[in-house]
Amino acid sequence: MSANASREDAVLAGRGEEAGRSGGRDIRLISVEAALAVAAFVALCAVVLSVAPQLGVEPDDGAYRHSIVAMAGGDFLTLSSEQLNDLAAKLGGRRVPNQWVELADGRYISEKDPGYPFLAAPFQALGIIRWAPLFYGALACLGLFIGARRWLGRFGGPAAVGLYCSSGAALLFAWRDYMPTFTDASLIAAGTGVLLWAVLATEASPRRRAWAGIGGFAAIEIATFVRYSNIVILGCAVVAVIVVWRRPAARLRLGTLGWWLASVAVFGTGVAIFDELVYGGPLTSGYPAGEIRFGRGAVAPNLRYLPGHLIQAMPQLTLGLAALAWIIVRWLVLRRAGGQVGVAARRDLGAGLALASSWFAVWAVYSTYYWTTDPSENTLQTVRFYVPALGAIALLGAWLVTRIPGRAWLAGLTSATVVAATFGLGTWSFHAMVTSIATFR
Repeated sequence: MSANASREDAVLAGRGEEAGRSGGRDIRLISVEAALAVAAFVALCAVVLSVAPQLGVEPDDGAYRHSIVAMAGGDFLTLSSEQLNDLAAKLGGRRVPNQWVELADGRYISEKDPGYPFLAAPFQALGIIRWAPLFYGALACLGLFIGARRWLGRFGGPAAVGLYCSSGAALLFAWRDYMPTFTDASLIAAGTGVLLWAVLATEASPRRRAWAGIGGFAAIEIATFVRYSNIVILGCAVVAVIVVWRRPAARLRLGTLGWWLASVAVFGTGVAIFDELVYGGPLTSGYPAGEIRFGRGAVAPNLRYLPGHLIQAMPQLTLGLAALAWIIVRWLVLRRAGGQVGVAARRDLGAGLALASSWFAVWAVYSTYYWTTDPSENTLQTVRFYVPALGAIALLGAWLVTRIPGRAWLAGLTSATVVAATFGLGTWSFHAMVTSIATFR
């Protein structure tokens, strides 16, 4: 082991022991931070539930609704012609719903990836479908709070939760009961936060870190089952933990890494078997060939039209980009520094690059998507493909707002002020997008 690695190991160990001691003394502060995070989530719920739901905002809502209602009634995945007739009579509308297709055996299935109906059907069966996305949003808040507080320290948790809950995109898709967008983004956010804790918590027992990491990967895997394109985020997580394992200061055992990667391998194998049995091929989905098109020709139009939509729906992205730039510059300045300052700069760089990689990976994929190149499309139609990065953006933004020099209370005040401002912008954006539905229809 190099002298530099040994020094980092000693510093991180000391930080972990100090954090453990101070944790016992700061229960009151943790309670205050938890209360602030809960208040942010309650504010999201209040805004979302204050607006009556609307069915059929887009064809996607209807396709998912048919799947969810059928599954809540005990009919899973594929339906016979008779079952589809009964479902159409129950819900109204066309005998064959939009975005449902006929398979070779004469049965029908939704084009949409099947994960969300499994997650939403229990809420549909209980008659509380409006709480389905909010439940998974609560999991996101918990994961972000745990990960951000471990990485950023005081007020990092409520800052990350507040930035996540306050965007117009989060409010809009938490309001749309039958759309999976907020749910898969929330599962990714929860998994990212828990993985961040598992990687940084060098003072925790190997078993505890192993189970936390498995939970984090499981959340991202479920999100990938909801939307297959999230596999790029899962891939970034795999690369990140392998890189971390190679750092002696991380104290990450090979066995722990093996369990995490085994979880991913089992998931990948399971999805391939599922697709083979249901869709007829391990890499096949419900979409007919050629319906979903990606290509480099879509990049230039998307770069012209999408930034305005993204900033309106997720102004937090400006905080995330500023944080990433500051983290990199800070590391360049302090890369040769020793002690806790140097270790913190290197740790922040590693965490920042890992979060940015998942953010940029999913956005890069959808920058090549031809469906969003139409200049007549509004924010509601285009922004949903980019929401899975919201957890990473919130964590990076929380780094920025908690790095204000001065006393600890100043970071808390800054965080509260920024979150209040983003909630104001988010609420305005949410209502603007809801109002645009009438025009869209």
